[in-house]
Amino acid sequence: MAHNLKDYFPVIRTREEVEKCIREDKHLRKTFNEWELQEREEFLDICTGVHGAKMLYDGFFKEVMNPEYAPERLSDFLSLVLKKQIRVMKVLPNDSSRLTDESSLLIMDIVVEFEDGGIANIEVQKLGYLFPGQRSACYSADLLLRQYKRLRNEKKKKFSYRDIQTVYTIVLFEKSPKEFQEKPGLYYHRVEHKVNTGVKLDIPQKFVYLSLDIFKKKQHNEGEKIHNKLEAWLTFFSRDEPDMILKLIEQYPEFRPLYEDVYELCRNVEEVMQVFSKELLEMDRNTVKLMIDEMEEELQEKKEILKEQVQRIEEQDQRIEEQDRKMEEKNQKIAKQEQQMLKLNAELKQSKSEMAGLMQRIAELEKILMEK
Repeated sequence: MAHNLKDYFPVIRTREEVEKCIREDKHLRKTFNEWELQEREEFLDICTGVHGAKMLYDGFFKEVMNPEYAPERLSDFLSLVLKKQIRVMKVLPNDSSRLTDESSLLIMDIVVEFEDGGIANIEVQKLGYLFPGQRSACYSADLLLRQYKRLRNEKKKKFSYRDIQTVYTIVLFEKSPKEFQEKPGLYYHRVEHKVNTGVKLDIPQKFVYLSLDIFKKKQHNEGEKIHNKLEAWLTFFSRDEPDMILKLIEQYPEFRPLYEDVYELCRNVEEVMQVFSKELLEMDRNTVKLMIDEMEEELQEKKEILKEQVQRIEEQDQRIEEQDRKMEEKNQKIAKQEQQMLKLNAELKQSKSEMAGLMQRIAELEKILMEK
């Protein structure tokens, strides 16, 4: 039986209240009427609790996970992800040089500093970028260099490389890149540097990738179970079905305040409409970006195929040229043999002519002898 979340979160407005609010404001009415029917129904379902709020929407995510006013939430989540107790102390300035064309695919991109001095870059991607490993390595290296410059400037001559703390790159995919799709059922990927000889080197760059789409599918196949607190967080981020939301807050009541924050936001129809409008716009941009990426990848694959075909054709041309050369040598040899044969035939003809003349002379001599 499907539940309506308003029965559990009384702060949620009724459909009549939300529609009345939209009708009475011409700007809200105009925006609402510009949406497709399906989009209008989805918006009303979110605001009225018929369907859960999508926590990966930019406005919702930042409402509940912003470390500036709720650091304990991000601290709890990251402690589970990194498998060590950490505490978020502050948000660091983000890198202004990040490519602008990536912004529409990022739900959140923040850099935080831990109590022990470690740094983490947390990203939530709607669509996983191409070449995720290379991309993460570049931003991790940039973040490490920023830490080095900052510490060296602060400590001056007292600076030591011992002061460098671990830099974590943590990426949550709403839709995972194809590299991760090749490992169905595996949604947690941790990358660390190790030396093949066993020598212990503290290389301060670590990566964690969380595939929410793969987790969601795995959870569905396992009977919608939530096995631990990390899975509870991933359920919070990836599931918006009312039944799953209720199951989550029943097993982990500490998530109820997070939903209450979101549904308090939903009471402000104008603000939540801005969140929803931005999401629709970004979905369109994402679709275009994904299509471009796929087309570029397909074009690159076709270029590789064409390159292989050209190489095969060139190799065939070389073989044909070699065969033509050998054929020409054979033809020249045959022509020489034919010339020799013609010469032999001429000599044989000459010999036959001389033989005929000699035979005639012998016959004439024999006739003379017989007459005598």
